[in-house]
Amino acid sequence: MLLVAMVSVQLGASVAKQLFAELGAAGTSTLRAGIAALLLLAVNRPWRAWPRGSALKAIGFYGVTLGLMNLSFYFALERIPLGIAVAIEFVGPLAVAILSSRQALDLLWAALAAAGIVALLPLTEAAGRTGALDPVGIGLALVAAVCWALYIVFGQRAGALAGSGTVTSIGMAVAALVVTPFGVHRAGMALLSPKTLPFAAAVALLSSAVPYSLEMHALKSLPRRTFGILMSIEPAMAALFGFLMLGETLQPVQWGAVACIMAASAGSTVSAGRQKRPQVVPA
Repeated sequence: MLLVAMVSVQLGASVAKQLFAELGAAGTSTLRAGIAALLLLAVNRPWRAWPRGSALKAIGFYGVTLGLMNLSFYFALERIPLGIAVAIEFVGPLAVAILSSRQALDLLWAALAAAGIVALLPLTEAAGRTGALDPVGIGLALVAAVCWALYIVFGQRAGALAGSGTVTSIGMAVAALVVTPFGVHRAGMALLSPKTLPFAAAVALLSSAVPYSLEMHALKSLPRRTFGILMSIEPAMAALFGFLMLGETLQPVQWGAVACIMAASAGSTVSAGRQKRPQVVPA
């Protein structure tokens, strides 16, 4: 189930990137969040036990960071390959895990992740680099990583105050409200085009509804440490789908950078399991 969830997410991202020519990153993000919100609201019906006070506030922060995370990630995808964008975004949950640790070993994982990021930086032309990445794209992926870290913090807080179905459905609705102004500005009436709506619905299902549900079921059967280690292969899977569906190829040094970040993520997960602290689960 977890492997199917990862395939679903990267397939959805690959389809989403193909909509950028028509809708742009902002328009695609708007349709993904909007359709996913409608689906989640219909399934979970959070109005039956509407949260109030601090719970509603926490869900609001969760939704805002979710919207900004998706928007900045799609903006990054406009400029850099899918596999690299996913690898850089993984730095967010990795940072949360490392900052909550008291083990010296986690400094090694932080250094390994940092080495991966440095290897991806578009150094000067004089350095003889080929296939250098867009610096704005790298910056946007790092913004998505920061938003992912905040999303985890706010999501854990909201989940402690309200049910998971309530948090995800209202949070996704808030995310849709955050990204919609950007999408309307970029795509306008193209958001309602019958030609693109079916593909946008597929993105919403593949990138949100299906993987979130499968991951929740997988968590019930897998040890959290195993779950986290398996999730660490997602950047490689993203690179594979980027190659198969989008024709994106990575330079050897870029593959090495992705491998460094994957290894740091897996190593941090193992350390977390040994400390028996709450596992940070990417969504």
